[in-house]
Amino acid sequence: QVQLVESGGGLVQFGGSLRLSCAASGRTFSTCDMAWFRQAPGKEREFVAAISWSGRRSDYADSVKGRFTISRDNAKSTGYLQMNSLKPEDTAVYYCAAGHPDELKYERVYEYTYWGQGTQVTVSS
Repeated sequence: QVQLVESGGGLVQFGGSLRLSCAASGRTFSTCDMAWFRQAPGKEREFVAAISWSGRRSDYADSVKGRFTISRDNAKSTGYLQMNSLKPEDTAVYYCAAGHPDELKYERVYEYTYWGQGTQVTVSS
């Protein structure tokens, strides 16, 4: 079993930055791919970014490319999402996820086994 706890959310001004952390417990975390998803009120949970277990591969939703950076430190069992140039449309609850998704389906919610509780990110206009 892997438990994930997000932190770092909060209120930030338009154009500001925020770094989310995802602390993991469980010995298998380093073998898991990791991803960030977000969900705004009344909307489906959507893919934001993913990173392979080794950290050597990563991908991003078009809406955040060039602004967000996903990373991980397996020695610390922690994943990160650096968010820059934030926009009001980035406002959502952000969730950390881990698992062993099909390498062609890592943008899908159902591919991940472990989820954090979510952390609220609000970007003022």
